[in-house]
Amino acid sequence: MQPVQHKSGTRALWGAVLTALVALAALLGSAPASQADTTICETFGSTTIQGRYVVQNNRWGTSATQCISVTDSGFRITQADGSVPTNGAPKSYPSVYNGCHYTNCSPGTNLPARLSSIASAPTGISYSYVSGAVYDAAYDIWLDPTPRTDGVNRTEIMIWFNRVGSVQPVGSPVGSATVAGRQWQVWSGNNGGNDVLSFVAPSAIDSWNFDVMDFVRQAVSRGLAQDNWYLTSIQAGFEPWQNGAGLAVNSFSSSVNLGGGTGGGTGGSSACKVAYGTNVWQGGFTADVTVTNTGSSPVDAWKLAFTLPSGQKVTSAWGAGISPSSGAVTAGGMAYNASIAPGGQVSFGFQGTYDGAFAKPSTFSLNGTSCTTA
Repeated sequence: MQPVQHKSGTRALWGAVLTALVALAALLGSAPASQADTTICETFGSTTIQGRYVVQNNRWGTSATQCISVTDSGFRITQADGSVPTNGAPKSYPSVYNGCHYTNCSPGTNLPARLSSIASAPTGISYSYVSGAVYDAAYDIWLDPTPRTDGVNRTEIMIWFNRVGSVQPVGSPVGSATVAGRQWQVWSGNNGGNDVLSFVAPSAIDSWNFDVMDFVRQAVSRGLAQDNWYLTSIQAGFEPWQNGAGLAVNSFSSSVNLGGGTGGGTGGSSACKVAYGTNVWQGGFTADVTVTNTGSSPVDAWKLAFTLPSGQKVTSAWGAGISPSSGAVTAGGMAYNASIAPGGQVSFGFQGTYDGAFAKPSTFSLNGTSCTTA
């Protein structure tokens, strides 16, 4: 009788197990399946994330294998074979972007957009770095006189969040600048295909939220772009020369707010007029500057960009902060005069030294918009 009892108990047990398995299968069938990361090893392979950004492998400077693992919020380099000389171009630029890159436009983007039509372009980025590699963490902003979606643009703005190894930007150093509240070493040059304006962080930045237009205005003030040019793409990634596996963009966000021009922080017209009066003596001078908002909307957090002629240097200032002390400089309002009402004015001044013949700046731009001179 024991065997019978054993078989009967086994049959009941398996029945209960089958019932549980059916219930579990039904539960799993109704639960959402987890999304596996996408691996891209193709030279120029790409995919989209969040329905709004493109992630690209972009292995253009080497024939060695490079693979990236794409997540819903960014990507990680999983294989980065080979190396190239550090005194030349990098081997690739795996990146994520908003906009258009060689006819591949991100879904729903409003780029290209005329600079004068952009009120703000807020963005955020988070990086993960590794040791045992030579690379830079590069944030790219592309500008062109036309709304082109194919090929190389006229001007490339690079923000180097980090650099490891004996690599440097295109061109040569041209001074320092405070942009978006941070200090940068500025480089300028041409790579044979386009102008490059680079801002190099003095130490690694892991993550940051900022306005892309703060850097665009720098390019305008330095004569490397104009208000009637177009912003075509905003990109974030890495330029590796040696190795690079493990480097990651953890998250990326980018939006472009149209309507109101590059000038006012609150949008609206930002036309302006500048009066620049001087008192000059041998080797020194003072300048009294009046900025008039001739537009129809307030200009908040105003910044007046202009280039001091060669040999001139600011030694002190009042009514505004001025940085750097020579070359392409930017004057910004203080807490008590940070906004210029429509039809209103703000005045500031500075003292400086000069070598050679004295001259005045030839052009001015207020928050990226060219001003007339009185």
